[in-house]
Amino acid sequence: MAGSDRELDGEQRVVDGLYARLDELRAQARRRLADVRRQRPSGSPQNRSERDAFATLYEDRVAQLEAVEDRLAFGRLDLVEGERRYIGRIGLNDDEQTPLLTDWRAPAAQAFYRATSARPDGVVRRRHLVTAGRRVTGVEDDVLDLDAFTAAGADPDSLSGLSGEGALLAALAAGRTGRMGDIVATIQAEQDAIIRSELSGALVVQGGPGTGKTAVALHRAAYLLYNHRRLLERSGVLLVGPSRTFLRYIDQVLPSLGETGVVTATVAELVPGVEARGVEDDAVAAVKGRAVMARVVARAVRQRQRVPAEPVRVRIDGRTVVVRPDDVAAAIARARRQHKPHNQARVTFVRDMLSRLAEQYVQQLAWDVPAEDRAEIVEDLRTTREIRIALNLAWMPLTPQGLLTDLYTKPHRLEAAAPELSPAERRSLARPADAPWTPADVPLLDEAAELLGEDDQAARAQARADAERRTAEVEYARNVLRSTGADDMVSAEVLADRFASTGPRLTTAERAAADRTWAYGHVVVDEAQELSPMAWRALLRRVPTRSLTIVGDVAQTSAAAGAHDWARTLDPVLRGSWRVAELTVNYRTPRTVAEAAQRVARAARLPLTPQTSAREVPDALRLTRAADDAALVPTAAAAAHALATEVGGEAGAGRTAVIAVGARTAALLEALRGLGRTPPTGDVVDLDAPLVVLTPTQAKGLEFDAVVLVEPAEVLAASGGDLYVAMTRPTRVLEVVHSRPLPTGLAD
Repeated sequence: MAGSDRELDGEQRVVDGLYARLDELRAQARRRLADVRRQRPSGSPQNRSERDAFATLYEDRVAQLEAVEDRLAFGRLDLVEGERRYIGRIGLNDDEQTPLLTDWRAPAAQAFYRATSARPDGVVRRRHLVTAGRRVTGVEDDVLDLDAFTAAGADPDSLSGLSGEGALLAALAAGRTGRMGDIVATIQAEQDAIIRSELSGALVVQGGPGTGKTAVALHRAAYLLYNHRRLLERSGVLLVGPSRTFLRYIDQVLPSLGETGVVTATVAELVPGVEARGVEDDAVAAVKGRAVMARVVARAVRQRQRVPAEPVRVRIDGRTVVVRPDDVAAAIARARRQHKPHNQARVTFVRDMLSRLAEQYVQQLAWDVPAEDRAEIVEDLRTTREIRIALNLAWMPLTPQGLLTDLYTKPHRLEAAAPELSPAERRSLARPADAPWTPADVPLLDEAAELLGEDDQAARAQARADAERRTAEVEYARNVLRSTGADDMVSAEVLADRFASTGPRLTTAERAAADRTWAYGHVVVDEAQELSPMAWRALLRRVPTRSLTIVGDVAQTSAAAGAHDWARTLDPVLRGSWRVAELTVNYRTPRTVAEAAQRVARAARLPLTPQTSAREVPDALRLTRAADDAALVPTAAAAAHALATEVGGEAGAGRTAVIAVGARTAALLEALRGLGRTPPTGDVVDLDAPLVVLTPTQAKGLEFDAVVLVEPAEVLAASGGDLYVAMTRPTRVLEVVHSRPLPTGLAD
């Protein structure tokens, strides 16, 4: 991709100018931030909040400008009209607002990714810029309209590089770093079409391993935030991944694209305040994930609204009031007709019962009781211990954790609530009251929280006051933005949110992450094939608009409650309002490895998506047989040690993973320590390490230069999807170490 010295010098001058403008904008933002910080936080709370708001605004701007240092500009379009347009990570204008650099997400940049020789879309030449830091090291040209190119006086022999593929292949061959990189400079046409798809509705991105599903989803999130800023800045975007290790792996991509406000979470983290660190059998998690569990939780809530078998008599001030079963039944029926959550409807039930009991009390008096005295009688009844107990037994206030713990620890409650489950399935759910929550419990807790709700009397009064204050704050913020000329940087609504806080400043992402009921503008779900029906219910509560990007591959499903067919999974929850886009080119996996993995998947009857591999890598698939089972772990450890040295090189840049199931992982860790290797351990695996040991589930969504797959027959016995995942993680080498016969397809 080396161009002539003259071409490189010309591009270097342009890139120098772009970085000079970037440095100027950084200095300007830092000066404004410093000016705001120098202002002492004095005056009214409104003045202090305004100072904090602008400090946050400039901090966000500095962070955005700092994040785009690497490969600021990566492309150029020469158009038929003679215009030359540079494409980069963000848009840059000069002081006169003349465009210098076009944001890759802008409509004006779309042709950089989609133009072809058959449909040049007004593009004469597309140029890829290769940079190292701020230095241009090469260019590669792709002439799409040769007639226009030569008509403009250009010499076809002066072209640098080969038809635009060098930049892509160079990126694919680069060593892994333990962090996913963006693909903004090498987005392909089928990927670009998905990235720029409309915001509304649910888009399913189906594709085999290595097709760039995760990268496409992240770039789509950045694109949507750019094109729907005012909407999504207020409501936020939620990105759901399969594990915290995976989320750490991708955490640099969005900041490198200029976006820092996306909430990231696993399904186990969707309910604030709940730590789901428990471990359970897949079969138990599958039971908890069934759609029928929504009815079980709903029935369990309803069964806590009970009519007493016998009247309850209570003496108060020498008189007797009776909590009658008929009155309780009528009060329960009235409360249920409001269709409110359990704890909110309980307020209606208690008021109704207290009114009935007060009427009994008044009828025993010899005089007419004025209204103000009736209120005192009601209060006396409400604070009487025996009445409180009787009403609580009839309609108990509940927490999600308390409800679920009761189901798990009291067999009679679970039997009454879950007649659809078999006795064996109900027994499998039994556990001690102090057992830690598991990831499969979180959707059930979320379901219970939705059905239970909270007492909203105070909340309603606060909401009315907040609405009035909000209107005034938005108008004030709008006037501030007009006077400062910053209305193109932030919306009045967002600034008003920042004005409103006199304590620690919370971003939209921080507020959304702390609020279980937050409604996001868009949700991105990666490895979505692993989600259970109950997990889907929890996710869809968080995006009432049903604007989703659903990324996955049903051939890689390993969870027993996961999806093997998108229609069967999504139709019950999205009722047909979803569409599918497929990715068909495998950019990660060498062809020999990809073809072997597909043979194994077909033999396991997995629902494969057709794909082709973009890369040939010599000696990419290696088979190593251990003498017997006892020799398996030492052989695999030695292979991993050697392979990590091979792909790491002197700089130690490569990354190697050992993938195994069950107790093999602990034995492999011990064997590698004996060879002087210290792979990291813990709930969140440090992928910056040159060598890691993972299960197939932990490896989902990740990629490595080299992979040592240990005993594939064991992995296949756990799940065909697991074996398919494990085989398709490497970009350079897959070494299979086995003592048992190889699975069908791999032996070929």
